[in-house]
Amino acid sequence: MRTLRHRSQGEDVHFLEEILIALGYRVKISEFFGLDTQKAVMDFQRANNLVVDGIVGPKTWSVLIAAQQHLTRFNDKFLSEQDLIDFATKYNLELAVVKAVNEIESSGKGFLIDGRPRILFEGHIFWKQLAKRDLNPEDFVTDFTKNILYKSWTKSFYEGGEQEYDRLEKAAGMSDVDAVHDAAYCSASYGAFQIMGFHYEFLGYPSVDAYVAHMYTHEKAHLEAFGIFCEKNNLIRHLKSRDWAAFARAYNGPGFAENKYDTKLQAAYQKYKTL
Repeated sequence: MRTLRHRSQGEDVHFLEEILIALGYRVKISEFFGLDTQKAVMDFQRANNLVVDGIVGPKTWSVLIAAQQHLTRFNDKFLSEQDLIDFATKYNLELAVVKAVNEIESSGKGFLIDGRPRILFEGHIFWKQLAKRDLNPEDFVTDFTKNILYKSWTKSFYEGGEQEYDRLEKAAGMSDVDAVHDAAYCSASYGAFQIMGFHYEFLGYPSVDAYVAHMYTHEKAHLEAFGIFCEKNNLIRHLKSRDWAAFARAYNGPGFAENKYDTKLQAAYQKYKTL
């Protein structure tokens, strides 16, 4: 791992922040080494008798990795090469296509360091899910709920990593009414492919709780749900024809071009095609 310090950027910063959160430090998950991360690093160094300089060099990395390994209990939950081969065979796809989608759409990460599936809680979806259950969202709007319940989409309340569970649990515990619990769990996306909870019935699960429980088991469950989602939405055809723009538009929404999902998929496909 490279040495990181204030203002460093990249995936290794994201990895560092995941470890810090798992260890109980409050930092914002991103790919930027901000002042919050620097403070957490210094606190960690102080607690572990390291030089307190806020720089994550070889010594600090070694202690952090040791702490991570102590927490990690889910090595058997990862996708294998055979899992991707089986998926390609099932849907009659090139293996390079499956690997490209797995890399770009899942970022190769289905679980947090503590073994729970990755989630992202969407407050505007929570608003819609409450209304769908004949509950008036306005009745629940307070200063306490402003980061979990809002009418229009915004990413300003995203916290990332383990802290998204704080938002989910806050929403689910907003009321003792069972419908609020279901609405909350339907309002998060889960696992490697970040499929929303409200799709549970469409995917063939009897309840949102059953869907979430399956997402806890293995990245194979994430891939399975992704396959069903694509098949039922007629997206497999775009993967077979390698129409990356059509697939990205359907899967990621109209903002796909801004995030260059189609060009990233194409580049990843070309990479795996030559391996």
